[in-house]
Amino acid sequence: MLLAEVARVSREVGETSARSGKTALLAELFAAAPAEEAALVVSYLAGRLPQGRPGIGWRALARETPPAGEPTLTVTAVDEAVTRFAAVAGTGAQAERRRILDELLGAATEAEQRFLRSLLSGEVRQGALDAVALAGVAAAAGVPATALRRAAMLEGSLPRVAAAVLAHGAAALDDVTLRVGQPVQPMLANTAGSVAEALTAVGPCAVEEKLDGIRVQVHREGDEVHVYTRSLDEITDRLPEVAELARALPGDRFILDGEVIGRSPVDGRPVPFQEVASRVGSRTDVAAARRTLPVVPFFFDALVVGERVLLDLPVRERHAALAALVPEELRVRRLVVEDVRAQSAEAEEFWTGTLRRGHEGVMLKALDSTYAAGRRGKHWLKVKPVHTLDLVVLAVERGHGRRTGLLSNLHLGARAADGTYAMLGKTFKGLTDEMLRWQTERLTGLTVEDDGFTVRVRPELVVEIAYDGLQRSPRYPAGVALRFARVLRHRPDKRAEEADTVDTVLSGEVPGADR
Repeated sequence: MLLAEVARVSREVGETSARSGKTALLAELFAAAPAEEAALVVSYLAGRLPQGRPGIGWRALARETPPAGEPTLTVTAVDEAVTRFAAVAGTGAQAERRRILDELLGAATEAEQRFLRSLLSGEVRQGALDAVALAGVAAAAGVPATALRRAAMLEGSLPRVAAAVLAHGAAALDDVTLRVGQPVQPMLANTAGSVAEALTAVGPCAVEEKLDGIRVQVHREGDEVHVYTRSLDEITDRLPEVAELARALPGDRFILDGEVIGRSPVDGRPVPFQEVASRVGSRTDVAAARRTLPVVPFFFDALVVGERVLLDLPVRERHAALAALVPEELRVRRLVVEDVRAQSAEAEEFWTGTLRRGHEGVMLKALDSTYAAGRRGKHWLKVKPVHTLDLVVLAVERGHGRRTGLLSNLHLGARAADGTYAMLGKTFKGLTDEMLRWQTERLTGLTVEDDGFTVRVRPELVVEIAYDGLQRSPRYPAGVALRFARVLRHRPDKRAEEADTVDTVLSGEVPGADR
Protein backbone atom coordinates (compact mmCIF):
# COMPACT_ATOMS: atom_id res chain seq x y z
CA MET A 1 0.00 0.00 0.00
CA LEU A 2 1.26 3.46 -0.85
CA LEU A 3 2.14 5.71 2.06
CA ALA A 4 0.16 8.41 0.23
CA GLU A 5 -3.07 6.57 1.10
CA VAL A 6 -2.13 6.41 4.78
CA ALA A 7 -1.14 10.09 4.81
CA ARG A 8 -4.39 11.08 3.09
CA VAL A 9 -6.55 9.21 5.57
CA SER A 10 -4.56 10.57 8.52
CA ARG A 11 -5.14 14.11 7.26
CA GLU A 12 -8.86 13.50 6.67
CA VAL A 13 -9.28 11.90 10.10
CA GLY A 14 -7.60 14.92 11.68
CA GLU A 15 -9.97 17.25 9.83
CA THR A 16 -13.06 15.25 10.84
CA SER A 17 -14.64 16.14 14.17
CA ALA A 18 -17.22 13.36 14.49
CA ARG A 19 -15.98 10.09 15.99
CA SER A 20 -18.19 8.13 13.60
CA GLY A 21 -16.61 9.89 10.63
CA LYS A 22 -13.09 9.15 11.84
CA THR A 23 -14.01 5.49 12.36
CA ALA A 24 -15.51 5.16 8.88
CA LEU A 25 -12.42 6.62 7.20
CA LEU A 26 -10.09 4.26 9.05
CA ALA A 27 -12.33 1.23 8.53
CA GLU A 28 -12.32 1.77 4.76
CA LEU A 29 -8.53 1.97 4.64
CA PHE A 30 -7.96 -0.99 6.99
CA ALA A 31 -10.32 -3.17 4.95
CA ALA A 32 -8.35 -2.31 1.79
CA ALA A 33 -4.90 -2.94 3.29
CA PRO A 34 -3.09 -6.06 1.99
CA ALA A 35 -2.88 -8.77 4.67
CA GLU A 36 0.91 -8.57 4.87
CA GLU A 37 0.81 -4.79 5.44
CA ALA A 38 -2.27 -4.50 7.67
CA ALA A 39 -0.29 -4.42 10.93
CA LEU A 40 1.93 -1.61 9.58
CA VAL A 41 -1.01 0.45 8.34
CA VAL A 42 -2.80 0.14 11.69
CA SER A 43 0.39 0.94 13.58
CA TYR A 44 1.09 4.07 11.50
CA LEU A 45 -2.46 5.36 11.87
CA ALA A 46 -2.27 4.75 15.60
CA GLY A 47 0.77 7.04 15.52
CA ARG A 48 3.40 4.40 16.30
CA LEU A 49 6.41 2.79 14.71
CA PRO A 50 6.93 -0.95 15.32
CA GLN A 51 10.59 -0.15 16.05
CA GLY A 52 9.64 2.34 18.78
CA ARG A 53 11.13 5.83 18.88
CA PRO A 54 14.07 5.88 16.42
CA GLY A 55 15.68 8.92 18.04
CA ILE A 56 15.20 11.39 15.20
CA GLY A 57 15.15 15.00 16.39
CA TRP A 58 13.03 17.71 14.84
CA ARG A 59 16.11 19.59 13.70
CA ALA A 60 17.00 16.63 11.47
CA LEU A 61 13.42 16.32 10.28
CA ALA A 62 13.16 20.05 9.62
CA ARG A 63 15.92 20.02 6.98
CA GLU A 64 14.44 20.80 3.58
CA THR A 65 14.41 17.79 1.27
CA PRO A 66 13.00 18.15 -2.26
CA PRO A 67 9.82 16.02 -2.39
CA ALA A 68 9.05 13.38 -5.00
CA GLY A 69 6.69 14.42 -7.77
CA GLU A 70 4.54 11.29 -7.71
CA PRO A 71 3.68 8.86 -4.87
CA THR A 72 5.67 5.62 -5.14
CA LEU A 73 6.72 5.07 -1.51
CA THR A 74 5.09 2.04 0.15
CA VAL A 75 4.51 1.45 3.87
CA THR A 76 6.80 -1.58 3.61
CA ALA A 77 9.61 0.58 2.22
CA VAL A 78 9.14 3.02 5.11
CA ASP A 79 9.33 0.17 7.61
CA GLU A 80 12.53 -1.16 6.02
CA ALA A 81 14.12 2.30 6.10
CA VAL A 82 13.27 2.85 9.77
CA THR A 83 14.64 -0.60 10.62
CA ARG A 84 17.92 0.26 8.87
CA PHE A 85 18.05 3.63 10.62
CA ALA A 86 17.53 2.05 14.06
CA ALA A 87 20.28 -0.54 13.41
CA VAL A 88 23.00 1.98 12.54
CA ALA A 89 25.81 2.16 15.11
CA GLY A 90 29.53 2.83 15.39
CA THR A 91 31.85 5.13 13.43
CA GLY A 92 30.05 7.24 10.87
CA ALA A 93 26.64 6.44 12.35
CA GLN A 94 25.43 10.04 12.27
CA ALA A 95 26.23 10.47 8.59
CA GLU A 96 24.65 7.15 7.68
CA ARG A 97 21.46 7.97 9.62
CA ARG A 98 21.27 11.30 7.82
CA ARG A 99 21.69 9.54 4.48
CA ILE A 100 18.89 7.05 5.25
CA LEU A 101 16.58 9.82 6.45
CA ASP A 102 17.27 12.03 3.43
CA GLU A 103 16.70 9.10 1.10
CA LEU A 104 13.40 8.27 2.78
CA LEU A 105 12.10 11.85 2.74
CA GLY A 106 13.32 12.30 -0.83
CA ALA A 107 11.18 9.36 -1.94
CA ALA A 108 8.08 10.97 -0.40
CA THR A 109 5.73 13.53 -1.88
CA GLU A 110 5.11 16.76 0.02
CA ALA A 111 1.99 15.33 1.70
CA GLU A 112 3.83 12.12 2.58
CA GLN A 113 6.73 14.13 4.01
CA ARG A 114 4.37 15.94 6.38
CA PHE A 115 2.97 12.65 7.62
CA LEU A 116 6.41 11.04 7.89
CA ARG A 117 7.79 13.90 9.94
CA SER A 118 4.89 13.56 12.37
CA LEU A 119 5.20 9.78 12.51
CA LEU A 120 8.98 9.72 12.99
CA SER A 121 8.81 12.31 15.77
CA GLY A 122 5.92 10.60 17.56
CA GLU A 123 3.68 13.60 16.97
CA VAL A 124 0.85 12.24 14.81
CA ARG A 125 -2.19 14.22 15.93
CA GLN A 126 -5.56 13.17 14.63
CA GLY A 127 -7.49 12.74 17.89
CA ALA A 128 -7.72 9.70 20.23
CA LEU A 129 -5.25 7.70 18.17
CA ASP A 130 -5.53 4.29 19.83
CA ALA A 131 -9.26 4.44 20.50
CA VAL A 132 -10.19 5.56 16.99
CA ALA A 133 -7.80 3.10 15.34
CA LEU A 134 -9.33 0.28 17.37
CA ALA A 135 -12.84 1.38 16.43
CA GLY A 136 -11.78 1.46 12.77
CA VAL A 137 -10.38 -2.08 12.92
CA ALA A 138 -13.52 -3.36 14.66
CA ALA A 139 -15.73 -1.81 11.97
CA ALA A 140 -13.56 -3.13 9.13
CA ALA A 141 -13.48 -6.66 10.55
CA GLY A 142 -17.08 -6.70 11.75
CA VAL A 143 -16.20 -7.63 15.34
CA PRO A 144 -17.34 -6.08 18.66
CA ALA A 145 -15.03 -3.28 19.76
CA THR A 146 -15.06 -4.53 23.37
CA ALA A 147 -13.84 -8.00 22.34
CA LEU A 148 -11.16 -6.50 20.10
CA ARG A 149 -10.02 -4.14 22.86
CA ARG A 150 -9.60 -6.97 25.35
CA ALA A 151 -7.68 -9.06 22.81
CA ALA A 152 -5.37 -6.14 22.00
CA MET A 153 -4.66 -5.59 25.69
CA LEU A 154 -3.90 -9.26 26.31
CA GLU A 155 -1.73 -9.53 23.23
CA GLY A 156 -0.04 -6.22 24.04
CA SER A 157 -0.36 -5.05 20.43
CA LEU A 158 -3.33 -3.70 18.51
CA PRO A 159 -1.50 -4.03 15.13
CA ARG A 160 -0.83 -7.76 15.63
CA VAL A 161 -4.41 -8.50 16.67
CA ALA A 162 -5.74 -6.22 13.91
CA ALA A 163 -3.80 -8.10 11.23
CA ALA A 164 -5.21 -11.42 12.48
CA VAL A 165 -8.80 -10.26 12.80
CA LEU A 166 -8.77 -8.48 9.43
CA ALA A 167 -7.54 -11.70 7.82
CA HIS A 168 -9.59 -14.26 9.75
CA GLY A 169 -12.50 -12.41 11.35
CA ALA A 170 -13.89 -12.90 14.85
CA ALA A 171 -12.46 -16.42 15.11
CA ALA A 172 -8.98 -14.89 15.49
CA LEU A 173 -10.02 -13.38 18.83
CA ASP A 174 -10.55 -16.84 20.32
CA ASP A 175 -6.83 -17.53 20.04
CA VAL A 176 -5.84 -14.51 22.16
CA THR A 177 -5.42 -15.36 25.83
CA LEU A 178 -3.31 -14.16 28.75
CA ARG A 179 -0.02 -16.06 28.51
CA VAL A 180 2.93 -16.13 30.88
CA GLY A 181 5.84 -14.66 28.94
CA GLN A 182 3.62 -12.40 26.80
CA PRO A 183 3.37 -8.94 28.44
CA VAL A 184 -0.09 -7.46 28.84
CA GLN A 185 -0.81 -3.75 28.79
CA PRO A 186 -1.08 -2.56 32.41
CA MET A 187 -4.20 -1.16 34.02
CA LEU A 188 -3.94 2.60 34.47
CA ALA A 189 -5.49 5.13 36.82
CA ASN A 190 -7.35 8.39 36.49
CA THR A 191 -6.58 11.36 38.72
CA ALA A 192 -8.51 12.72 41.70
CA GLY A 193 -7.89 16.07 43.36
CA SER A 194 -7.87 14.77 46.91
CA VAL A 195 -8.20 11.64 49.02
CA ALA A 196 -11.70 12.70 50.06
CA GLU A 197 -12.77 13.14 46.44
CA ALA A 198 -11.32 9.75 45.50
CA LEU A 199 -13.01 7.98 48.43
CA THR A 200 -16.36 9.41 47.42
CA ALA A 201 -15.84 8.23 43.85
CA VAL A 202 -14.63 4.67 44.43
CA GLY A 203 -16.26 3.71 47.75
CA PRO A 204 -14.77 0.74 49.66
CA CYS A 205 -11.22 0.49 48.44
CA ALA A 206 -7.58 -0.28 49.03
CA VAL A 207 -5.45 2.83 49.55
CA GLU A 208 -1.93 2.02 48.38
CA GLU A 209 1.32 3.92 48.37
CA LYS A 210 2.12 5.25 44.91
CA LEU A 211 5.83 4.67 44.41
CA ASP A 212 7.86 6.87 42.09
CA GLY A 213 9.75 4.18 40.21
CA ILE A 214 9.61 2.02 37.09
CA ARG A 215 6.40 0.07 36.53
CA VAL A 216 7.28 -3.57 35.93
CA GLN A 217 5.45 -6.73 35.01
CA VAL A 218 7.28 -9.86 36.17
CA HIS A 219 6.55 -13.20 34.45
CA ARG A 220 7.80 -16.56 35.69
CA GLU A 221 7.39 -20.00 34.13
CA GLY A 222 9.58 -22.50 35.97
CA ASP A 223 13.09 -21.03 36.07
CA GLU A 224 12.40 -18.71 33.13
CA VAL A 225 11.75 -15.12 34.21
CA HIS A 226 10.92 -12.07 32.11
CA VAL A 227 10.66 -8.47 33.33
CA TYR A 228 8.76 -5.95 31.20
CA THR A 229 8.22 -2.20 31.46
CA ARG A 230 4.94 -0.32 31.25
CA SER A 231 5.56 0.08 27.51
CA LEU A 232 6.07 -3.73 27.26
CA ASP A 233 9.81 -3.53 26.59
CA GLU A 234 11.80 -6.40 28.09
CA ILE A 235 14.46 -5.33 30.62
CA THR A 236 15.21 -8.67 32.32
CA ASP A 237 18.96 -8.46 31.65
CA ARG A 238 19.13 -4.97 33.16
CA LEU A 239 17.47 -5.96 36.44
CA PRO A 240 19.13 -9.23 37.48
CA GLU A 241 18.20 -8.73 41.15
CA VAL A 242 14.51 -8.60 40.22
CA ALA A 243 14.80 -11.83 38.23
CA GLU A 244 16.65 -13.48 41.13
CA LEU A 245 13.98 -12.40 43.58
CA ALA A 246 11.23 -13.75 41.31
CA ARG A 247 12.95 -17.14 41.16
CA ALA A 248 13.15 -17.17 44.97
CA LEU A 249 9.38 -16.83 45.41
CA PRO A 250 7.55 -20.09 46.25
CA GLY A 251 5.42 -20.20 43.10
CA ASP A 252 6.89 -21.26 39.77
CA ARG A 253 4.23 -19.77 37.49
CA PHE A 254 2.92 -16.23 37.84
CA ILE A 255 2.52 -12.72 36.43
CA LEU A 256 2.97 -9.92 38.97
CA ASP A 257 2.45 -6.18 38.61
CA GLY A 258 4.64 -3.83 40.60
CA GLU A 259 7.09 -0.97 40.81
CA VAL A 260 10.89 -0.98 41.00
CA ILE A 261 12.54 1.72 43.10
CA GLY A 262 15.97 2.49 44.49
CA ARG A 263 16.52 3.38 48.13
CA SER A 264 19.19 5.51 49.77
CA PRO A 265 21.70 3.43 51.76
CA VAL A 266 21.81 6.26 54.31
CA ASP A 267 18.18 6.60 55.36
CA GLY A 268 16.29 4.07 53.23
CA ARG A 269 14.23 6.76 51.52
CA PRO A 270 13.42 6.36 47.82
CA VAL A 271 15.92 7.90 45.42
CA PRO A 272 14.73 10.22 42.62
CA PHE A 273 12.93 8.60 39.71
CA GLN A 274 15.58 9.83 37.30
CA GLU A 275 18.29 7.74 38.99
CA VAL A 276 16.19 4.59 38.74
CA ALA A 277 15.33 5.36 35.11
CA SER A 278 19.02 5.85 34.35
CA ARG A 279 19.85 2.52 35.97
CA VAL A 280 17.13 0.70 34.05
CA GLY A 281 18.08 2.45 30.82
CA SER A 282 21.74 1.42 31.06
CA ARG A 283 22.69 -1.51 28.82
CA THR A 284 26.40 -1.57 29.65
CA ASP A 285 28.13 -2.99 32.74
CA VAL A 286 24.95 -4.02 34.52
CA ALA A 287 27.00 -5.44 37.40
CA ALA A 288 28.59 -2.05 38.09
CA ALA A 289 25.22 -0.30 37.81
CA ARG A 290 23.77 -2.80 40.26
CA ARG A 291 26.52 -2.08 42.78
CA THR A 292 26.05 1.66 42.36
CA LEU A 293 22.25 1.60 42.67
CA PRO A 294 20.63 -1.67 43.73
CA VAL A 295 16.89 -1.67 43.18
CA VAL A 296 14.03 -3.57 44.74
CA PRO A 297 10.56 -4.40 43.39
CA PHE A 298 7.36 -3.89 45.35
CA PHE A 299 4.32 -5.73 44.03
CA PHE A 300 0.69 -4.63 44.22
CA ASP A 301 -1.19 -7.03 41.94
CA ALA A 302 -1.22 -10.58 40.62
CA LEU A 303 -2.61 -11.41 37.17
CA VAL A 304 -1.73 -15.11 37.07
CA VAL A 305 -0.80 -17.46 39.91
CA GLY A 306 -0.30 -21.12 39.03
CA GLU A 307 -2.99 -22.13 36.57
CA ARG A 308 -5.38 -19.39 37.76
CA VAL A 309 -5.92 -16.35 35.56
CA LEU A 310 -6.98 -13.58 37.95
CA LEU A 311 -7.82 -10.68 35.60
CA ASP A 312 -11.56 -10.95 36.13
CA LEU A 313 -11.42 -11.36 39.91
CA PRO A 314 -11.93 -8.34 42.21
CA VAL A 315 -9.04 -6.48 43.87
CA ARG A 316 -9.60 -8.16 47.23
CA GLU A 317 -9.24 -11.66 45.74
CA ARG A 318 -6.27 -10.78 43.55
CA HIS A 319 -4.48 -9.29 46.55
CA ALA A 320 -5.16 -12.41 48.62
CA ALA A 321 -3.45 -14.46 45.91
CA LEU A 322 -0.57 -11.96 45.85
CA ALA A 323 -0.18 -12.10 49.64
CA ALA A 324 0.00 -15.90 49.55
CA LEU A 325 2.91 -15.69 47.11
CA VAL A 326 4.86 -12.53 47.96
CA PRO A 327 6.10 -11.68 51.50
CA GLU A 328 4.80 -8.49 53.07
CA GLU A 329 8.14 -6.67 52.84
CA LEU A 330 7.95 -6.94 49.05
CA ARG A 331 4.35 -5.79 48.74
CA VAL A 332 3.26 -2.17 48.36
CA ARG A 333 2.03 -0.79 51.68
CA ARG A 334 -1.77 -0.50 51.75
CA LEU A 335 -4.78 0.37 53.89
CA VAL A 336 -8.12 -1.35 53.32
CA VAL A 337 -11.07 1.04 53.67
CA GLU A 338 -14.30 -0.91 54.07
CA ASP A 339 -16.30 1.97 55.61
CA VAL A 340 -15.54 5.22 53.79
CA ARG A 341 -17.17 7.51 56.35
CA ALA A 342 -15.67 5.84 59.39
CA GLN A 343 -12.18 5.47 57.92
CA SER A 344 -11.77 8.74 56.02
CA ALA A 345 -9.47 10.23 58.67
CA GLU A 346 -7.39 7.04 58.62
CA ALA A 347 -7.08 7.30 54.85
CA GLU A 348 -5.93 10.93 55.12
CA GLU A 349 -3.31 9.90 57.69
CA PHE A 350 -2.11 7.17 55.34
CA TRP A 351 -1.75 9.77 52.56
CA THR A 352 0.24 12.10 54.83
CA GLY A 353 2.48 9.28 55.98
CA THR A 354 3.12 8.18 52.41
CA LEU A 355 4.35 11.64 51.44
CA ARG A 356 6.45 11.81 54.60
CA ARG A 357 8.13 8.54 53.61
CA GLY A 358 9.18 10.13 50.31
CA HIS A 359 6.67 8.56 47.94
CA GLU A 360 4.70 10.53 45.36
CA GLY A 361 1.09 9.92 46.45
CA VAL A 362 -1.51 7.19 46.82
CA MET A 363 -3.67 4.97 44.63
CA LEU A 364 -7.26 4.17 45.57
CA LYS A 365 -8.58 0.93 44.05
CA ALA A 366 -12.20 -0.16 44.39
CA LEU A 367 -12.22 -3.50 46.22
CA ASP A 368 -14.67 -5.04 43.76
CA SER A 369 -12.86 -3.84 40.59
CA THR A 370 -11.39 -6.28 38.07
CA TYR A 371 -8.10 -5.75 36.23
CA ALA A 372 -8.96 -3.79 33.09
CA ALA A 373 -5.74 -4.29 31.14
CA GLY A 374 -4.68 -1.20 29.23
CA ARG A 375 -7.63 0.87 30.43
CA ARG A 376 -7.69 4.06 32.47
CA GLY A 377 -10.95 3.66 34.33
CA LYS A 378 -12.86 5.11 37.26
CA HIS A 379 -12.07 2.21 39.61
CA TRP A 380 -8.43 3.19 40.09
CA LEU A 381 -7.73 6.79 41.10
CA LYS A 382 -4.37 8.37 41.89
CA VAL A 383 -3.92 11.31 44.22
CA LYS A 384 -0.70 13.31 44.09
CA PRO A 385 0.20 16.76 45.39
CA VAL A 386 -0.34 19.39 42.71
CA HIS A 387 2.43 21.97 42.57
CA THR A 388 2.45 25.12 40.50
CA LEU A 389 4.96 27.74 39.44
CA ASP A 390 4.72 31.00 37.56
CA LEU A 391 7.42 30.81 34.88
CA VAL A 392 8.54 33.00 32.00
CA VAL A 393 8.43 31.94 28.35
CA LEU A 394 11.96 32.17 26.93
CA ALA A 395 11.32 30.60 23.52
CA VAL A 396 8.72 28.57 21.67
CA GLU A 397 8.87 25.91 18.96
CA ARG A 398 6.83 26.00 15.78
CA GLY A 399 4.05 23.45 15.75
CA HIS A 400 3.67 20.65 13.25
CA GLY A 401 0.93 18.24 12.26
CA ARG A 402 -2.35 19.60 13.56
CA ARG A 403 -0.49 22.55 15.10
CA THR A 404 1.22 23.65 11.90
CA GLY A 405 1.21 27.45 11.72
CA LEU A 406 1.00 27.82 15.51
CA LEU A 407 3.64 28.43 18.16
CA SER A 408 3.37 25.44 20.45
CA ASN A 409 6.11 23.97 22.69
CA LEU A 410 7.05 26.51 25.37
CA HIS A 411 10.58 26.88 26.80
CA LEU A 412 10.11 27.82 30.46
CA GLY A 413 12.44 29.66 32.82
CA ALA A 414 12.62 30.87 36.42
CA ARG A 415 14.26 34.09 37.56
CA ALA A 416 17.96 33.70 38.46
CA ALA A 417 19.79 35.77 41.08
CA ASP A 418 21.74 37.69 38.42
CA GLY A 419 18.58 38.93 36.71
CA THR A 420 18.62 36.38 33.89
CA TYR A 421 16.32 33.38 33.48
CA ALA A 422 17.27 29.73 33.97
CA MET A 423 15.43 27.27 31.76
CA LEU A 424 13.65 24.44 33.60
CA GLY A 425 12.05 22.55 30.74
CA LYS A 426 9.58 22.56 27.87
CA THR A 427 5.91 21.69 27.50
CA PHE A 428 2.94 21.96 25.16
CA LYS A 429 0.66 19.89 27.39
CA GLY A 430 -2.51 21.54 28.62
CA LEU A 431 -2.75 23.99 25.75
CA THR A 432 -6.19 24.18 24.17
CA ASP A 433 -6.72 25.34 20.59
CA GLU A 434 -7.83 28.73 21.89
CA MET A 435 -4.74 29.04 24.11
CA LEU A 436 -2.50 28.09 21.18
CA ARG A 437 -4.02 30.77 18.98
CA TRP A 438 -3.70 33.38 21.74
CA GLN A 439 -0.06 32.59 22.56
CA THR A 440 0.88 32.47 18.87
CA GLU A 441 -0.33 36.03 18.43
CA ARG A 442 1.21 37.21 21.70
CA LEU A 443 4.62 35.55 21.22
CA THR A 444 4.89 36.59 17.58
CA GLY A 445 4.93 40.15 18.86
CA LEU A 446 7.76 39.29 21.28
CA THR A 447 10.01 37.55 18.72
CA VAL A 448 13.70 38.47 18.73
CA GLU A 449 15.12 35.53 16.73
CA ASP A 450 13.62 32.83 14.52
CA ASP A 451 15.59 29.96 12.95
CA GLY A 452 12.50 28.41 11.36
CA PHE A 453 12.06 25.92 14.17
CA THR A 454 12.64 27.67 17.49
CA VAL A 455 11.45 31.23 18.04
CA ARG A 456 13.34 33.09 20.78
CA VAL A 457 11.21 35.74 22.46
CA ARG A 458 11.61 38.59 24.90
CA PRO A 459 11.09 37.16 28.42
CA GLU A 460 7.81 38.91 29.17
CA LEU A 461 4.96 36.37 29.05
CA VAL A 462 4.29 34.54 32.34
CA VAL A 463 2.48 31.19 32.40
CA GLU A 464 1.20 29.18 35.36
CA ILE A 465 2.58 25.65 35.22
CA ALA A 466 1.50 22.56 37.14
CA TYR A 467 4.08 19.82 37.59
CA ASP A 468 4.61 16.62 39.54
CA GLY A 469 8.10 17.24 40.87
CA LEU A 470 11.69 17.84 39.88
CA GLN A 471 14.40 15.65 38.45
CA ARG A 472 18.11 16.27 38.19
CA SER A 473 19.19 17.40 34.74
CA PRO A 474 22.66 18.48 33.62
CA ARG A 475 21.04 19.90 30.46
CA TYR A 476 19.62 22.88 32.32
CA PRO A 477 21.57 25.60 34.18
CA ALA A 478 19.80 25.10 37.53
CA GLY A 479 20.63 21.38 37.46
CA VAL A 480 16.97 20.35 37.61
CA ALA A 481 14.04 19.98 35.23
CA LEU A 482 10.29 19.90 35.77
CA ARG A 483 8.57 16.51 35.63
CA PHE A 484 5.27 16.25 33.75
CA ALA A 485 4.85 19.99 33.34
CA ARG A 486 1.56 21.23 31.85
CA VAL A 487 0.17 24.70 31.23
CA LEU A 488 -2.71 25.77 33.45
CA ARG A 489 -3.15 29.29 32.09
CA HIS A 490 -1.37 32.26 30.63
CA ARG A 491 -0.80 35.10 33.09
CA PRO A 492 -0.66 38.33 31.05
CA ASP A 493 -1.66 40.10 34.27
CA LYS A 494 1.74 39.30 35.78
CA ARG A 495 5.06 40.90 35.00
CA ALA A 496 8.13 38.73 34.43
CA GLU A 497 9.63 40.22 37.59
CA GLU A 498 6.83 38.54 39.54
CA ALA A 499 7.64 35.03 38.27
CA ASP A 500 9.08 32.42 40.64
CA THR A 501 12.81 32.33 41.26
CA VAL A 502 15.34 29.53 40.90
CA ASP A 503 15.94 29.75 44.64
CA THR A 504 12.24 29.07 45.28
CA VAL A 505 12.35 26.06 42.97
CA LEU A 506 15.47 24.64 44.59
CA SER A 507 14.36 25.29 48.16
CA GLY A 508 12.47 22.77 50.22
CA GLU A 509 9.25 24.54 49.25
CA VAL A 510 8.75 22.35 46.19
CA PRO A 511 8.69 18.54 45.93
CA GLY A 512 11.78 16.67 44.86
CA ALA A 513 14.13 19.63 45.35
CA ASP A 514 15.74 17.96 48.36
CA ARG A 515 15.99 14.48 46.82
